[in-house]
Amino acid sequence: MTRAEDVELAVALGVDYIGLVFAGGSPRHLALAQAQPLRALVPASVGVVALVMDAPRAEVEAIASTLRPDCLQFHGSEEDRFCASFGMPYWKAIAMGDGADPALAMARFPSARGFVLDGHGAGEAGGSGRSFDWTRWPRDQHRPVLLAGGLSAQNVALALRTARPWGVDVSSGIEQAPGAKDAAHMRAFVAAVRAHDAAS
Repeated sequence: MTRAEDVELAVALGVDYIGLVFAGGSPRHLALAQAQPLRALVPASVGVVALVMDAPRAEVEAIASTLRPDCLQFHGSEEDRFCASFGMPYWKAIAMGDGADPALAMARFPSARGFVLDGHGAGEAGGSGRSFDWTRWPRDQHRPVLLAGGLSAQNVALALRTARPWGVDVSSGIEQAPGAKDAAHMRAFVAAVRAHDAAS
């Protein structure tokens, strides 16, 4: 999220989390000063995830102390010890675009609260809008796993039926331009997820 109106609509739609991106190469990148008023719009009933990628310790500490997100999400080459050292839950993004076994990558992060399986390749920032083979899913994972990459209102029900993840993560699939969400697409995506849940 980069705009107040998008955060407000997401909250009104009853999403579980909103994401604020601090990865420098992302078109959705926020400076800390830009993120603070967005954070203030989020009630306690909705979680805030701060996404970083190979950020220096001081930068992550500033994000954590200033924004007080509910969760950090690491998208780079960070190791488990570093990710766990900030005293808050963290999710680790796992690149699925290169065909590697996600279970092996996930095993390297015993402290992770959960994982985000995304369609990007190793070393890429995510948010590419690329999907991956949803059958390559770690079925025996006991921690929450979110499905990301190439999701939209048109395919999210199929993705949920195929992978049966703990949750779904969407960005480009509900945008009119990078960083600017489309209200109709947001509503349609949430409606599609809710319809799937009601039928399950």
